[in-house]
Amino acid sequence: MTEIRERATTPEDLTRLFVERANARDADGLAELYAPDAVLAYPPGETTVGREAIHAVLKQMVEHIPLPFPVEEPLPTVHYGDLALTSTRASDGTGGRVQVVRRQPDGTWLRVIDRPEIPDET
Repeated sequence: MTEIRERATTPEDLTRLFVERANARDADGLAELYAPDAVLAYPPGETTVGREAIHAVLKQMVEHIPLPFPVEEPLPTVHYGDLALTSTRASDGTGGRVQVVRRQPDGTWLRVIDRPEIPDET
């Protein structure tokens, strides 16, 4: 039986759900936050395309990240129709994280582009 998980009803929900699922080491739940054709700029210097490939990368990530996975300061969300840009200040000093998210036909939101590490050049 498939587990029913909370779905993002706002763009900001995606960041909260990501942290909750990372802390639970729930790679399946993390992958559900991405559109089937999503692009993830991770691991650093690489691009991972598609939910299945993203799932594999996230499975490796949750097996190795120290817990708890931190809640990071959100920056204001920018909306454009069914798209939104979300971002946070990285707690690990890497600069920031940014995602493009898209509203789905049922009103929920999924990540379509995720760049989890933007180096701080200052």
